[in-house]
Amino acid sequence: MMSESMFGSTIWVGHWMWMWMLVIAILVVIPVYRICKRAGYSGWLGLLILVPMVNLMLLYFIAFSDWPASKKGAQYE
Repeated sequence: MMSESMFGSTIWVGHWMWMWMLVIAILVVIPVYRICKRAGYSGWLGLLILVPMVNLMLLYFIAFSDWPASKKGAQYE
């Protein structure tokens, strides 16, 4: 009897943990998606922010690379 109650509460907590992880992922991916689009890269590159260690490489890549969007702007000047 006690084990059934313990498993029931574990499933309940696990459900809410996945919900919070989904919300946090959405709150992080959307801004990175928009940053990638404005920099001139594919917005789908923003999904890499969810992969550990690759997210750091993505941030360094965006920070220190020449953005295609800035090259387009320089052509029109």
